[in-house]
Amino acid sequence: MLCLSPIVVRVPIGPWHCPHCSGDQHRVIKSFSQKKIVDFFRIQKESQIVIRCTSAQDIRKRRKRSLVFHKRRRRLLPFTPTEDPQQRLDQMASLASALTALGMEFSDELTYMPGMAPRSANRAKFESGGMQVLSKEDTETLEQCRAMYKRGECPPLMVVFDSREGYTVEADGPIKDLTIIAEYTGDVDYIRNRQQDDCDSMMTLLLATDPSRSLVICPDKHGNISRFVNGINNHSPESKKKQNLKCVRYSVNGACCVLLVALRDIAKGERLYYDYNGYEQEYPTHHFL
Repeated sequence: MLCLSPIVVRVPIGPWHCPHCSGDQHRVIKSFSQKKIVDFFRIQKESQIVIRCTSAQDIRKRRKRSLVFHKRRRRLLPFTPTEDPQQRLDQMASLASALTALGMEFSDELTYMPGMAPRSANRAKFESGGMQVLSKEDTETLEQCRAMYKRGECPPLMVVFDSREGYTVEADGPIKDLTIIAEYTGDVDYIRNRQQDDCDSMMTLLLATDPSRSLVICPDKHGNISRFVNGINNHSPESKKKQNLKCVRYSVNGACCVLLVALRDIAKGERLYYDYNGYEQEYPTHHFL
């Protein structure tokens, strides 16, 4: 498995072909028209959002307000969408292409599918030792980010393919410290149902006092850009220096939520990384770059 590029962390379950033998099974769609992007992401108010950019004046106001909060109270910041409409379309097209290549559908919220954990199972009160509650101000910031996503305004990020790392995410513009990058999304299921699952991007959602209540997020059928953010090598000091995001679990209106947040200023062109083992030391990262 180590001879593959990118490497395979573990042997997949069921029929599997390496990239050289798979032919067109995972062929990447290289271009998306504006209409396809609008349909793919189910963007609301197309004429107002995709074509019209957020005004520079609004962005300056947002930055000024956010910087004050950052210095005084360390509040989370909303992301600042790219002003150029074509650049924004290119960013969304890169994500649509990557999701399509993996046979995934876009979802910017947790999904609850029949046969998996129901929405009622996602309760932060079940967390062993309790879960930190997102403040009222930060909840408003999160809702602002969610609303921007629905309108087609996304963080300045590009999904690119690297021959060694696979799909990865790069900053397509400067990102401030404490900016909300994305909410980790996918299908919610009980951990007990995923013991033999070969999905390499599962995220812990709830570590319950009663293990039978513990939940994971499985972004194998549904997900967003968080699916493509890579992890650091926990065994390499040099790799640890690349970390520029943190993964944080919050209680939001009583439900568990996982956010990827910038832990320092990020420059344009910088790739995004976080610690896959921020909560549990169970993910094998010794082969990561």
